[in-house]
Amino acid sequence: MTLIKTKVDRRSFLKTSALAGGGLMIGFAWGCSPAETVRPPASEWFDINAFLTIADNGEITIMSPNPEIGQNVKTSMPMIVAEELDASWEDVIVKQAPLDTKNYQRQVAGGSQSIRQGWQSLRMAGATARHLMVLTAAKEWGVDAASLKTENGYVVNGSEKRSYGELASKAAGIEVPAEVPLKDPKDFKIIGKSKKNVDLDEIVTGKPLFGIDYQKEGMVYAAVLRPQAFGTRLKTLDDTEARKVNGVIDVVRFTDHTSDADKARGEKVAVIATNTWAAIKGQRALKVTWEDSQHRESTPEHIAKLDAALKKADGKSERRNDGNINKAFAEADGVFEKSYEAPFLPHNTLEPMNFFADVTDEKVELMGPIQTPQWSLGTIAQLLGRDESEISIGMTRMGGGFGRRLYGDFVVEAAAISNKIRKPVKLQYTREDDMTAGIYRPSSKYRFKAAYKNGKVTGYHLTGAGIRMGGTTREHWFPAGGIENYRVDSHNIDSNITTGAWRAPVTNFLAVAEQSFFDELAEEMGIDAIQLRLDILEQAKSNPFGEPLDYEPEKMIGVIKLAADKGNWGKAPNGVSKGFSSYYSHNTYVAEVVDVVTENGQPRVSNITVAVDCGIVVNPDAAINQVQGGAVDGIGHAMYGDFGFENGTPQANNFDKFRLIRSKEAPSVDVHFVESLNSPTGLGEPSLPPAGGALANAIAAATGRRIYKIPFAKQDLAMG
Repeated sequence: MTLIKTKVDRRSFLKTSALAGGGLMIGFAWGCSPAETVRPPASEWFDINAFLTIADNGEITIMSPNPEIGQNVKTSMPMIVAEELDASWEDVIVKQAPLDTKNYQRQVAGGSQSIRQGWQSLRMAGATARHLMVLTAAKEWGVDAASLKTENGYVVNGSEKRSYGELASKAAGIEVPAEVPLKDPKDFKIIGKSKKNVDLDEIVTGKPLFGIDYQKEGMVYAAVLRPQAFGTRLKTLDDTEARKVNGVIDVVRFTDHTSDADKARGEKVAVIATNTWAAIKGQRALKVTWEDSQHRESTPEHIAKLDAALKKADGKSERRNDGNINKAFAEADGVFEKSYEAPFLPHNTLEPMNFFADVTDEKVELMGPIQTPQWSLGTIAQLLGRDESEISIGMTRMGGGFGRRLYGDFVVEAAAISNKIRKPVKLQYTREDDMTAGIYRPSSKYRFKAAYKNGKVTGYHLTGAGIRMGGTTREHWFPAGGIENYRVDSHNIDSNITTGAWRAPVTNFLAVAEQSFFDELAEEMGIDAIQLRLDILEQAKSNPFGEPLDYEPEKMIGVIKLAADKGNWGKAPNGVSKGFSSYYSHNTYVAEVVDVVTENGQPRVSNITVAVDCGIVVNPDAAINQVQGGAVDGIGHAMYGDFGFENGTPQANNFDKFRLIRSKEAPSVDVHFVESLNSPTGLGEPSLPPAGGALANAIAAATGRRIYKIPFAKQDLAMG
């Protein structure tokens, strides 16, 4: 039995019987500040809070605090609570919680961390509530609580049982102990069993769930014209034609300056209308001139700066340095070196950016799809000069995020417009707005150099460079620890083009480059590609070199062997070429085998086999969907993702110029999870990074040609 400290006292656990119908509300507020009524005070024990409402009819409402972007946390997080509560899932009602900085922490959808970060606190929420029901029943029956059991929302005493609903109103006077027992994972009944998405019925029947659906009586609509090129700002505005558009109410200039980058881009123009289409037509009817405010950058310039950075050897760029790589290269039987390049990429969520705002003298009400509501709260408070207590943010379901909705620039715009016109307003981006206003995955380049001697890799030097990327490497991950002489350098190139996180930040291309390099290095050394990786991992496992590692080599070995087995590595049938890749990211281990066949003289991915070690799988069907989606996304962007700039102007603004993978091109994806009772780790992103590398290696196996640039489709892929 596992015991977990509840940290429950008068300042962190609230019980009240004031609910209608005599129910009980149990609020878990780990890390909260004191309150006299329904608001517990701050404690720093846990990162996240969960709220349970148990009604006298046995219904259980579980509030889901984290933003839902399709990663299924609105279903999976309540499953964890319900498991420890020992409730019947059929009795559970799930509701999306708004931003609540007093009662919740880390209300963020990012880094594939929602389940991992919330695991212990969510279990504690359910376990503490269950224990409270048991203590209440024991008092009524006059028996020892240890003699009672719970099952499907009931406390059981031999042949007698009481529902949680019956006990709820009587539980308020029961003192909660300092620690409560958690279930043994082998006894889980809800976790590990597939449950349908709690919003599924509403999604398929078109009920209003997403930000784009949100409406409020009396609201107006806004479309915004922003600088059309990075490095320019508004000079003159003629809104005569825009005001003639039927439905247009007003045209206003506004600023949303919260950073130097915002200030450099100057004013924006909002067209206010009675409906979205009128606002968009008005936006397109505006006549403006722009003036230069900064240097207007182009893609060739970015590439030249990345190339120059890879050649720079200053001490400031060093991230890790084990052994002596210069000596290793000097004494090697052979030295192998390759470079890889990736472009900027937009996020292209299915639902373009949008948000609702209503700014009045008394309050600021915000509602919409945002991955980081608390960041938005602080930024808007700063912009408007308002106290955070005056601002409320509700969260809708999101039609995709991929990192774009980590940045609440569209939330800030909505608030700035409403503050200017003093009306409730719904801001709506077009697809063109979405693709040209930023934020982008940074363009990057990597150079790998390896020394080998007597059949072993003896030296390894990775240099990364990225446009506004910050850190470009993951220096304590594979192959760290497995190569004696090991160095990693990272360079950041400044730019006025806004960049940010894009699904699996940094690793989305670093993995492609690294795993392509190791495959070609294995070929150069005359070693099987998988065996080379295993040899390095065995060294890192048994006798690691250098600093401590951020990954566990044994788990990586496990997924590699599982993928090789399930993907029939070394047993490709006629007409099929296979490529392999493995990667650790977001605390999860993934290995993939890509099968490529020939279609019209070009390679086509027919199947991907994926092995994953992510600890306990909470909701299997949803987990499989996440892995499949990540792998297909990785394949699609590696093949077709291409985006650049000319004089600061994005060279694509819609799907006629920006190619995505199509439905008919999506391969089948077979997913295999390592059986585990370890706490769960990330899952929304880890299957994406290795996909492109496995594809590149499969294409090389099929054609004999290596790929060093994304998009692959622009390279010579003709198959003989």
